[in-house]
Amino acid sequence: MTIIEQHAPAAYTARDEASRTWTPVCAYTDLVPELGVAALVAGEQVAVFRAFDGRVFAVGNRDPYSGACVMSRGIAGTRGDEPFVATPMHKQAFSLVTGICLDDPGTALPTYPTRVTDGTVEVSVE
Repeated sequence: MTIIEQHAPAAYTARDEASRTWTPVCAYTDLVPELGVAALVAGEQVAVFRAFDGRVFAVGNRDPYSGACVMSRGIAGTRGDEPFVATPMHKQAFSLVTGICLDDPGTALPTYPTRVTDGTVEVSVE
């Protein structure tokens, strides 16, 4: 197993990697930079994004403002160096790194650790 890239949310602690459950989501090459895909991981709807710099992020797919599961269809980009996704319904921008809303810091999306193993994107929702 070769892990070529790994992203962990800010709150992630480098606890025992072996105890974490990783779910394969798709091939890394299936992700188009700055376009999201939705996946169901252990019963959680997750929106997965590949940034232009190659990093892979996973956030909750549910828009906290509308309640709709649409974040994977959001508009992705960067503000300064911060990769973000904007809700397709009301355009609030959320950091893909922290999940915090850049326009309303009191609101956040859950973030999940990701990794790319042998060309496959994996997400853990534990």
